[in-house]
Amino acid sequence: MIKQPPYLKKGDKVALVCPAKKLPKSIDTAIALLSRWGLEVIIGESVYASHHQFAGTDQLRAKDIQQFLDDPSIKAIIAGRGGYGSIRIIDELDFTQFNLNPKWFVGFSDITVLLSHIISQSEVQCIHGQMPYTFEESTPEALDSLKKALFGEQQIYQYESGFPNRSGEATGLLIGGNLTLLAMLQGSVSEMDFNDKILFLEDVGEHEYSIDRMMRMLKRAGKLKHLKSLIIGAFNEIEVEKIPFGQTANEVIWDIIQEYDYPVCFDFPTGHIDHNLTMVLGAEVFLKIETHNVQLKYL
Repeated sequence: MIKQPPYLKKGDKVALVCPAKKLPKSIDTAIALLSRWGLEVIIGESVYASHHQFAGTDQLRAKDIQQFLDDPSIKAIIAGRGGYGSIRIIDELDFTQFNLNPKWFVGFSDITVLLSHIISQSEVQCIHGQMPYTFEESTPEALDSLKKALFGEQQIYQYESGFPNRSGEATGLLIGGNLTLLAMLQGSVSEMDFNDKILFLEDVGEHEYSIDRMMRMLKRAGKLKHLKSLIIGAFNEIEVEKIPFGQTANEVIWDIIQEYDYPVCFDFPTGHIDHNLTMVLGAEVFLKIETHNVQLKYL
């Protein structure tokens, strides 16, 4: 049974941490916005730390996150950015107190490591959404979706896809995240159970051949066979190769999963894009997919 952390309310404390790469710019704008939401923002040591590419040493980042996992007065932990580095510290974290007093963990991209581990090992809902590093470029709607998710407001997403979908309806638990990280976690204690779930995937900067390889890896491992539905988010910033692969990212994915009969939608507004709508992992959702129109409703 997936547990839901308490929704935030005005006056709650939230902690900012950097589990992976260091911040290259100020996040004062994001801190100010969180404060306007009525939250008391606590800045972790890792936010301003630097060690080569990382936001401090592995030990510093792990210690920083651990103190907020253990502190019952902290009601949400928000990753400042992704990058690379969460895999280096995940096994150093102790989720015992977190399991006793669940709180929201927020992030995306490399933070998929932490989100997947929390779903797998703690069975606690968590949030794939904009991080302070991406607040300034975010659409207002994406930031509003994060606020609504944290404060427990009802949400329905609707959009039109350019790539044709496979129509159908599904109700189930929502899981997913960055394709590269989800593939990397297979075989570890942090991998999520994909069976009977609504899975969403996104990635950035990966060539079509790499997307093809990772999707086929998941298929061969049986991870794509028993889904209730599949949501394909943004696959962007794909560099053009001298010799074209011959398929777009969407075409690559469709070629791999078309033999299954569950509904599939493409171009969902989630991932490394400005309009990165918040996805609550572990939440029950209703998904209605038509050829080019899609609706996702949190239940």
